Amino acid sequence: MGNKREYNLSYIISITLVATLGGLLFGYDTAVISGAEKGLEGFFLSAQNFHYTKVLHGITSSSALIGCVIGGSISGLFAIRVGRRNSLRFASVLFFLSALGSYYPEFLFFPKGVPSLDLLITFNLYRVVGGIGVGLASAIVPMYIAEIAPSQIRGTLVSCNQFAIIFGMLVVYFVNFLILGDHTNPIIDKDAAGVLSVNAASDPWSIATGWRYMFASEAYVAAVFGFLLFFVPKTPRYLVLIGQNEKALSVLTKVNGASKAKEILSDIEATSKEKTEKIFAYGGMVIVIGILLSVFQQAIGINAVLYYAPRIFESAGAEGGGMMQTVIMGIVNIVFTVVAIVTVDKFGRKPLLIIGSIGMAVGAFAVAVCDNFGVKGIVPVVSIIVYAAFFMMSWGPICWVLISEIFPNTIRGKAIAIAVAFQWIFNYIVSSTFPPLYDFSPMVAYGLYGGVCVLAAVFVWKWVPETKGKTLEEMSKLWRK
Repeated sequence: MGNKREYNLSYIISITLVATLGGLLFGYDTAVISGAEKGLEGFFLSAQNFHYTKVLHGITSSSALIGCVIGGSISGLFAIRVGRRNSLRFASVLFFLSALGSYYPEFLFFPKGVPSLDLLITFNLYRVVGGIGVGLASAIVPMYIAEIAPSQIRGTLVSCNQFAIIFGMLVVYFVNFLILGDHTNPIIDKDAAGVLSVNAASDPWSIATGWRYMFASEAYVAAVFGFLLFFVPKTPRYLVLIGQNEKALSVLTKVNGASKAKEILSDIEATSKEKTEKIFAYGGMVIVIGILLSVFQQAIGINAVLYYAPRIFESAGAEGGGMMQTVIMGIVNIVFTVVAIVTVDKFGRKPLLIIGSIGMAVGAFAVAVCDNFGVKGIVPVVSIIVYAAFFMMSWGPICWVLISEIFPNTIRGKAIAIAVAFQWIFNYIVSSTFPPLYDFSPMVAYGLYGGVCVLAAVFVWKWVPETKGKTLEEMSKLWRK
């Protein structure tokens, strides 16, 4: 037990809190659109030089995800070339520019408040810029925390990033709600030919201004994140990779105490000698497992539930348009993410993932059965919440923990970039295929996700190694075997 007291907990927590602001911005940026999209639709429907369709609105609402794929793909290059901390600083600048650009896309080139096709393209480009920031942060925040944290509490600290993501989503739901205030979202009419238009009784403030403030609100958080990153160190693993071993020892001493720091440094030096290792230096298996962890985290269908929650609850028979049930689900998600944070370093990664997969499968199959037999009300609503809760105590945080620690030091940057790029690609596939699939048959949609959950449990049981309590350097030895 004496070993546990050696590390400097207050210092580690302060660094983790700064890093997880990147996670909070990840949640904030991906969820801000949920409050802003109706006002945005009303604004572009009044354009004179083109007709804004549901297809264009779908592309506009999810354009940030394109940036996420790009950001995830280049994160490895950034992590290696400019370092983990500087990559996060760059991400904070992208968040800031995207927030201000989405608030005022007319800046310099267009008259304010006059929607046009060129303005729509410009707005989407600003959203893609923010998405690149999200993609970078999603890969580099867990990597940064994992490379700073002592092995005994690494799982707990990396899990805090998932808490920050979910918390960022809840914060922006609340901020959007406050910004909207007494105003109402526009009423969109559809004529017999399927052409959309804004109802004359709609609130003009929501169309002209409301959505702008929602996007602008992110700039404050991004500025704080960028400022605080000047007060955290580079990671010791990165410092060794660039030959600054003295600085690495200094950071390790602050985190772990003097005697333990020397021991960890010699381990890092031993695994960092082959600095320019190829991505398959440890065989293909580690890369395949990393990719499949990412693919399963998305293919189990969680983002379909998170992005379309009010609509799903409403069709399941929930009262009040499903907004109250969405808030309840948000609170349950927070609680179950805390369960994962508290248990990940006690029970290990594998048991939580297997239990979570089975719990999600039960929830998904229950929704499918309810739909098949026309059951409405409390049973399908609770089943959806159970499905989301089991995700939050397992695949939500634990997938990020495993991706941040499973790869050897010398290939971690590149390998995480590949895994995270796959995560965002499958996020986009699931999010964009859910509406037509759900429209075709909710039973088929949830039956499919339930089946994927069962496959995920088998995959973890058979192929994923347990990383609890192992140092990042021990992972190199594990894959060498």
